[in-house]
Amino acid sequence: MKPPCIIVVRYILPTLRVLIAKELIEVHGLRRTKAAKMMGLTPAAVTQYLKNVRGKTAVKTVESSDEAIKEISEMANHIANGNASSYDLLRDMCKICQTMRAQGLLCEMHRGILPDLERIDVCECGLHACLGEG
Repeated sequence: MKPPCIIVVRYILPTLRVLIAKELIEVHGLRRTKAAKMMGLTPAAVTQYLKNVRGKTAVKTVESSDEAIKEISEMANHIANGNASSYDLLRDMCKICQTMRAQGLLCEMHRGILPDLERIDVCECGLHACLGEG
């Protein structure tokens, strides 16, 4: 059994970490150690994200959403400026996932790992966008 949540945990969250770390380092000029600390990660994890050892699977999918990229940039700004609470950052992260879900990107990935879903007429996540009806 592979519920849609597995897509978020295995693929989307690591990819968001990749894209946020890159933004913090490349756009905001933070050192890897500072970016890692601000993201609550180890410097080794950030290095792995930047070298595409971790989190590379869904980068193209996430980058296909202009809205998600905009939201990731906003989240990186909040982190870099240090003006966001933990709650704000969790809300930002959930907003990105909701955007991707509303655009049908999570369902597209879900179908990729569970081909049997191609035959399903009703999406259990409750969003008609997944079926091209929204």
